[in-house]
Amino acid sequence: MGHIAYIGIGSNVGNKAYQCERAISEILKVDRHKLLAKSSFFKTQPIGYTSQDWFVNGVIKIETDLEPLDLLRVLKTIELHLGRTETFRWGPRTIDLDILLFDDSEIKTEDIEIPHPRLHERQFVLIPLAEINRDLVHPVLRKTVAEILENFKEDQGVEKLKSLPTSFYQREEK
Repeated sequence: MGHIAYIGIGSNVGNKAYQCERAISEILKVDRHKLLAKSSFFKTQPIGYTSQDWFVNGVIKIETDLEPLDLLRVLKTIELHLGRTETFRWGPRTIDLDILLFDDSEIKTEDIEIPHPRLHERQFVLIPLAEINRDLVHPVLRKTVAEILENFKEDQGVEKLKSLPTSFYQREEK
């Protein structure tokens, strides 16, 4: 039986929605990965370093036979394959893939932390996560995604993208 993983996807460089769709496609090419749910995409303001372009963010729920560290390695490989280069903390990125939740696991090592340590602080992840499953329980906080969102004090600038222009899905010319 497989594991259930929620993966956050974001981009703020180039053709953002296209990069996110490509990342999902690459994740699903991995043997025995099955897409169980996919949120809408959201236009989101940058957090941390704010002098950069807005992001497109979303969340997917997959079934995987991989263990958490192996899944993380696969996601990092996909990021590199899709052109991600290291800049600086919270800097611009072609693609960003984060394991948000993995089963009911609580893992904290030098290499990986699940649930994602800032999951409960970020509307750009919580809102798409709620779209998939509002009743999903955070394994550390023991609150549902809906409850976490209800207690948010600030609006972090997350807008659902109603429809994406065809150009969002066309490959950029080099």
